[in-house]
Amino acid sequence: MGQRTAFWVAAGLAAFASLADAQQPPPPPPAFAASNLTESGVRSLAANCAACHGTNGKAAAGSTVPGLAGRPAADISTAMAQFKAGTKPATLMHQIAKGYSDAEVAALADYFSKQR
Repeated sequence: MGQRTAFWVAAGLAAFASLADAQQPPPPPPAFAASNLTESGVRSLAANCAACHGTNGKAAAGSTVPGLAGRPAADISTAMAQFKAGTKPATLMHQIAKGYSDAEVAALADYFSKQR
């Protein structure tokens, strides 16, 4: 087989491979586990907030990050919606808020509103 023939055979195989790839169905969307909105599940979700907002939403003295404990649930939910939409200024919360469903945000807001 000459070089020219080998080139055309390789080009044909590459074209066939690209057509085969183009006809593949799109991959399914990622499947996530259902939210655990039990009391212990919400407490576990809230633990993710502790690094910045303090344990149980009680910020450390002198912290520049506001505590969440005792804040009205509606205020927390509204702030999270604004972070998700990118309309409330933040450094990290835009990305973090997008990781929670509306049900998880509501459960977290309820949890923190009850912390004293």
